[in-house]
Amino acid sequence: MTTALISHPAAADHLMPPGHPEQVARHAAVMRALDGMDLMRVEAVEAGDAALLRCHPQRYLDRLTAASPEDGFAQLDADTWLSPGTLRAARLAVGGAVQGVDLVMAGEADNAFVAMRPPGHHAERETPMGFCLFGTVAIAAKHALEHHGLERVAVVDFDVHHGNGTQDLLWDEARALFVSTHQSPLWPGTGASSERGAHDTIVNRVLPPGSDGAALRAAMEGVLPRLRDFAPELVLISAGFDAHADDPLAQLEWDEGDFVWITRELMKLARESAGGRVVSCLEGGYDLDALGASAAAHVATLMEGA
Repeated sequence: MTTALISHPAAADHLMPPGHPEQVARHAAVMRALDGMDLMRVEAVEAGDAALLRCHPQRYLDRLTAASPEDGFAQLDADTWLSPGTLRAARLAVGGAVQGVDLVMAGEADNAFVAMRPPGHHAERETPMGFCLFGTVAIAAKHALEHHGLERVAVVDFDVHHGNGTQDLLWDEARALFVSTHQSPLWPGTGASSERGAHDTIVNRVLPPGSDGAALRAAMEGVLPRLRDFAPELVLISAGFDAHADDPLAQLEWDEGDFVWITRELMKLARESAGGRVVSCLEGGYDLDALGASAAAHVATLMEGA
């Protein structure tokens, strides 16, 4: 058994205007950092409409298709853009997450890391935002629940920005426990501890600017008992690496060791109730060196349990 690395070269076809932080080089930095690791390398396949419709209505898919440019760029909001290759890349990101779930549920891999872009955790039901178009991890959670018949899935988001999209898409889902650690104040301005979901299955832990790894540990140690009580049958991770001290878009002070710590804790959780099944999906991370080093540390830790 092993750790699966799910990706596709078309991640590089999702182009952004010059100077945009969600740049093509992000994917290259991650793949370069993982080069040489003993991983099951799997090429992502595109998610079809049936997968996307688990979280987004048809009119939203139609709107994105109509907005997709034949050349150049189309702007959806202040920082979310489409290029001709964007929708395929986004469908591949979702498809890769679904494949990851299928691989670990079939026992073909112990865990999986989906290295694709664009990210997904800010996309709400009918609103693209924060570089995101489709709720990749939320769709993977719905796939696990509805296709594989799981009763409990945990989604843990340690990106520095609150996963408002995942929260929106799982707000009414009693079978999914969503946990987010994130800096506040910071865009998008959501993620207060009072936001608990329709079934009390949303858990937000706010970290003030300047918080280091000790603050992360304190926040997560307060949440881990809740996760264990929930006893998830699958653990999904929104793995954003922009809480790193070198990241230009936020002000947390984590280092690679902190990503190792939280990954190990989530793997322990998965071993207790989920047969070790973990699927992690790349979200943010905008300093290329820090992104590569952090992603490599995360995946190497996943491999420890494979």
